[in-house]
Order: sequence, then C-alpha cells, then structure tokens
Amino acid sequence: MAAVTQKSALEYAPTQLFIGGKWRDAGDGATFAVTDPATGKTLVEVADATVADGKAALDAAVAAQAEWAATEPRVRSEILRSAFELITERADTFAMLMTLEMGKPLAESRGEVTYGGEFFRWFAEEAVRIHGRYAVAPSGGTRLMTMKQPVGPVFAVTPWNFPLAMGTRKIGPAIAAGCTTVVKPAHETPLTMLALARLLEEVGLPAGVLNVVPTSSSGEMSEPIIRDPRLRKLTFTGSTPVGKRLVEQSSEQLLRTSMELGGNAPFVVFEDADLERAVEGAMLAKMRNIGEACTAANRFIVHESVADDFAAALADRMGALTMGKGTTKGVDVGPLITEKARAGVAELVDDALSQGARALVGGEVPTGKGWFYPPTVLTDVPASARVLTEEVFGPVAPITTFSTEEEAVRLANSTEYGLVAYVFTQDTSRTIRVAEALEFGMVGINQGIVSNPSAPFGGVKHSGFGREGGFEGIEEYLETKYVGLAL
Repeated sequence: MAAVTQKSALEYAPTQLFIGGKWRDAGDGATFAVTDPATGKTLVEVADATVADGKAALDAAVAAQAEWAATEPRVRSEILRSAFELITERADTFAMLMTLEMGKPLAESRGEVTYGGEFFRWFAEEAVRIHGRYAVAPSGGTRLMTMKQPVGPVFAVTPWNFPLAMGTRKIGPAIAAGCTTVVKPAHETPLTMLALARLLEEVGLPAGVLNVVPTSSSGEMSEPIIRDPRLRKLTFTGSTPVGKRLVEQSSEQLLRTSMELGGNAPFVVFEDADLERAVEGAMLAKMRNIGEACTAANRFIVHESVADDFAAALADRMGALTMGKGTTKGVDVGPLITEKARAGVAELVDDALSQGARALVGGEVPTGKGWFYPPTVLTDVPASARVLTEEVFGPVAPITTFSTEEEAVRLANSTEYGLVAYVFTQDTSRTIRVAEALEFGMVGINQGIVSNPSAPFGGVKHSGFGREGGFEGIEEYLETKYVGLAL
C-alpha cells in the first residue's frame, strides 16, 4: 500500500455537500477556505451550505426516517461494523486529514482514529440489543409492555478539536437506534467529516440517513433546522455560551437534547500520591490534543507538601516537548486552531503573570508562521487569575496549592463547570470520599484520560447534560413507549 501523503489525503476528502445520498455544490455556489493552522495557508475550498441547503438536508433526513427506522437492527449493526473496519484500514488517511486541518501531531491523530472508530464498533453491538420489558400490573388484570423506538431525525453539531471522534460518537448511536441525521461540522475542520460520509456511503448506508452540510454561517443555517417541527433531536458539542443559545432555540419544539459543553477540570494531587504517576497523568490530562479538549486538566490543585516537586517535574516534561507542524516527524505539540485561539491563551497567561504568577517554562508567544503556543507551567497563581476560572484550551498548566482534603474538594468544585475531575491518591477511603464529593459527571482516579467508548461521557452544571458512549449513549436516541394490554 502506498504511503499516505498530504496530497492523497486531501484528494480523499470530498469538498461538496452530502445531501440525500448525493454530492452537490452549495445552492449559491459559494465556498469557504479550510486553513492549515501550522502555516496559515489554504488547504482546499469547501462548499458553503446556505439556509436552503440546510433545509434540503433535513428534507432528505425526514424522507429517509421511516424506512431507516424499520430497517432490521442487524443490517444497521453490520453497516457500522463495516465502517469501523474501513476506518481502521484507512487510519493513516484520516490521521493525515485531521493533522492538516486541525494541527495535532500525526501520532495524536492516529490515536483519535482508533478512539473514534471504536464508537462505531461499540454501537454496532448495541444496535441489536435494544429492548423493552414485559410485566404483570400489580392489579393483575393488565399486562404492561414498553418498547424502544428511534427518536427521529437528528441535528448534530460537531466541534473542530476532535473532527472524527465527535462525529462517530453522535452518528454511531443514531444509526444504531434507527435515526437519520444532519451533521454540521465545524467550519475549521470539515474535511474529516466529509471523508467519513464518503466512507459510510461506500459501506452501503442508504441515501438520506446521513447528510453533511459544512457552512461558514453556522447560526444562520442551524437555527431554521432547530426550529423546524420535523426535527426531533439536537446534539451539540462545543462551548457553553453557544450551547445555551441552542437549548433556547430547541425549546420551541421541545426537542430531545444532548449538550456536551465546556469544562474547567481540576487535577488534584494529594500528599500520598505517587508523584511519578501523577506527573505522567498530568501530561496526558493536559497535553492530549495540545490542551484543546473540554476534558483537559485546567487547574492543578496540589498539596503544599509536594507542590514544588510536582511543578518542577511537570515543567521538565513539558519543556522537553518539541513544537512544530504536526506532519513533521518527532513533533509533540502542534499549533492551536486559529490566531484568535492563541491570542486567548496568551491573554490568560499574561493576566496570571501580571498578578504575580511565575512561568517555570513557556509563557511567551513564539515568532514565525502558524498559531503556536509553547507548553507552559505557571506557579504561585493567585486565586484572582482568570486562568483558574476560564477554560484555557491550550498547553498551559496553572498550579495552586491546598493543605486539607476539605480545601481540595472546595477548590475543585469552585467552578460553574462539571465535566471531569482528576484525583491522584493512594488512599482507598479518600478515593471514595472525594469521588462522591466532587460535582462532576466523570472522575478519573490515578489516570489522566477517562474517555472510553464503552463508558458514559458527559457532565453536570454548565458542562451540559446527556451522555455519549456506554450503554447510556444509545438511550439518548430512543423514545420509550408504554403499551397497556387489558386481558
């Protein structure tokens, strides 16, 4: 097999809209540029969907819904299984595409291909395990039956930071449950989703079951779809402010909604933690995806007795990382997604430094092309620093200290967000106490990654609601119908 090149990867990804099983240009012929964040150069031009194109995509999903819902579960399962196998076979192509349009190093992109593909394998297995129940009413004269049925047409809005996995995490359960879908990928990274649509078309997904409409006018195109009475579910991954607006729009039709929103993850290191293991976990929790992840550790809350040693070790590890274009061999840290994103990270770091924080490593915007920001470790960070309350979305690790378990929990919970928390301790009793006290949808104990297709992913508070993955993931796409049968 020939090696995958930048040219061959770009040629694999379609650049048109995918509506009703057909590839087509935008209604007005408009396109927008997809940019390489490592160079600022345009990779390709992609069709720019209009409001009319969005309506056409929903029309196609509605037209295909009844037949797809009636399709045998085993057929839906086999389509997902075939797609999983083909994604695995073409991992290098998908990895190259993601690196080109998003910036992460190729090794990270390959990891996402594995992770993203697993959602198709998991939900291929769940498709044939949708079931209801049968019971005798307490009074004895009636039989109670419940059945699970697909919600109906879905509108899925996916983010730029995990272009494949955030798509498969939504499309997989929708296909398994018998729902048709319209997907609006982030305009920064549409190529991976378009390539996924091509792959699903190849494995036999019927026309209209999946429709993909990239656009540079997200709000303008999305709102009419969300307010359309034929739509039955909205699923969104992105920022909390945008998620709130979409929930407000969805209330008009009382849509089923799944919201995976922002995070401000605490990383708590107790005095009895294995420091070597904690630093290794910190590297995973902070530097996965260049820190551009809602699950990224945002605040490092370290016991005062081990804070200096932890900070020094973490700074050594982060300072040793190589920054550069993700397609270059040996690169550990790619660029941030846009110039605006880098400016936001730099602003948070500068604010902390101006209030007395110290940068053990990094902390300055480099010169040259691309939207790079160096891995940065900050100590002596005051409580008033914005970097402790706002989502960083970059390779920055601010460290604060605590003295008691109660203080650690209080600091960890002092955020409007509640997606994930990380805790490092060797005390089993403390593990249970702290896990129960933390106000987060997920807790990682002595590990820096919690995401797993077989586990329910999601948060509480301003981090959203609903769960993706696990046994719970398909339930978000199913309605429960009760049938009472009198004898």
